[in-house]
Amino acid sequence: MVNTAVAELEPKHLWKRFYEITQVPRPSKKEEKILTHIRELLKSLNTEFKEDATGNIIAFVSATPGYENTPTIVLQGHVDMVCEKNKDKQHDFDNDPINVSIKDGWVVADGTTLGSDNGIGVAASLAIITDPDVVHGPIEILMTVDEETGLTGANNLEPGFITGKILLNMDSEEDGAFYVGCAGGVDTVATFEIKAEKKNPSSKAYELHVTGLKGGHSGLDIQEGRGNAIKILGRTLKKLENIDYRLAAIEGGSLRNAIPREAEAILFLNENKFPNTEEVITEFQKTIQNEYRSVDSGVKVFIKKKTDLEFENVFTEEFTKEIINVILALPHGVISMSQDIPGLVETSTNLATINLVDGNVRMGTSQRSSVDSAKEYIENSVTAVFNLTDADVEAGDGYPGWKPNMDSELLKVSKRVFKESFGKEPKIKAIHAGLECGILEGKNPGMDMISFGPTIQNAHSPDEKVNIETVSKFYDLLKGILKEYANKK
Repeated sequence: MVNTAVAELEPKHLWKRFYEITQVPRPSKKEEKILTHIRELLKSLNTEFKEDATGNIIAFVSATPGYENTPTIVLQGHVDMVCEKNKDKQHDFDNDPINVSIKDGWVVADGTTLGSDNGIGVAASLAIITDPDVVHGPIEILMTVDEETGLTGANNLEPGFITGKILLNMDSEEDGAFYVGCAGGVDTVATFEIKAEKKNPSSKAYELHVTGLKGGHSGLDIQEGRGNAIKILGRTLKKLENIDYRLAAIEGGSLRNAIPREAEAILFLNENKFPNTEEVITEFQKTIQNEYRSVDSGVKVFIKKKTDLEFENVFTEEFTKEIINVILALPHGVISMSQDIPGLVETSTNLATINLVDGNVRMGTSQRSSVDSAKEYIENSVTAVFNLTDADVEAGDGYPGWKPNMDSELLKVSKRVFKESFGKEPKIKAIHAGLECGILEGKNPGMDMISFGPTIQNAHSPDEKVNIETVSKFYDLLKGILKEYANKK
């Protein structure tokens, strides 16, 4: 049964649009359906819009009568979402809607990511079109594609596509905070050609699993110290080094910007070795659960026999050790904290994925830093580990950070509106995650911008949820900033 209660929440103009968005599939790089939905919606609302060759859409919202000669404001968000689900959840992100519901003051999904990142920001922008209570000058709504897997939309934005010089990015996830800077990032990927041999015909297949971890956003949640399923899998395999087994397959994680929640390996070993193997793993699970009892207490490590797996070849012993050693040697987590902004992660790296691709083992990592030289250093560190083997290493082009401007006129206006609305000062922060602001600033010199949003927890994981009360505050704040600029005649 479809749950439409979310569409009836207040502010209704926003929640109605958000609910509609959740019912349209929108994986990164597969945004055709959500773009079609947005086109049809804008046509039905008689709102002019245009697209560029990459798929970005900009909608032009006429000013409230009498406010036509006030500054143009750009409202910006991305239409794609991270597609993560629990392993036992049956869900096709290419075709199925998100099953949304309300729980204890939060909007949640059922075993999948919710897509409040950045569906709430897009919904708030679209709500402005139909909300008669909003006073505003000319508005440009910029909706970009493929933010989550490469910032493709922002990177390929055509010159002159937007004309406004004041931009409100609504892709942040903390109530009561304005973000004025973000980290830059780069991906580093290694490909290992598998060295194989015939498996022992008397050996049997077993699945080794690491599950139950929280995962989360590799920028926003990296400082929480949560478990990395690939790292734990590597440690488990290392514990088994005195048992005669052969690795046949390995897989973990799914996205470069998510901390891996699950990982698994296929092992072949003699059945008489299984009791000892299981005992070692059971003891190691206790160790891991003790290590992560405060931050990731649900972690599980277990092995089970599989009778339906057919493999002719397995990894050689030497290649197995090589893969395990690389997993153990790769840095993961916070590398350094900011010396300028208390509590801000400056530099980090995420061991994000491992899988089999065309006869190779491929490992994907992601590095972030708000300091370019530190980003280069951690990228070089990861590459150096890979270069100790004969792996092929490839680094992406990366994306720039966004340097804070504490003298921003938009920031001053927004702080004033916040204090008048809520009776206190907002927090001014930078974020250890990639926002499109740095790219957009480079393409539009002189752009004044901030980023803000409601409270969203556990983005990029099936535990993602958005706080209902803070969405209302976020929308009130957006309306207040628009009204303040509308009165700047």
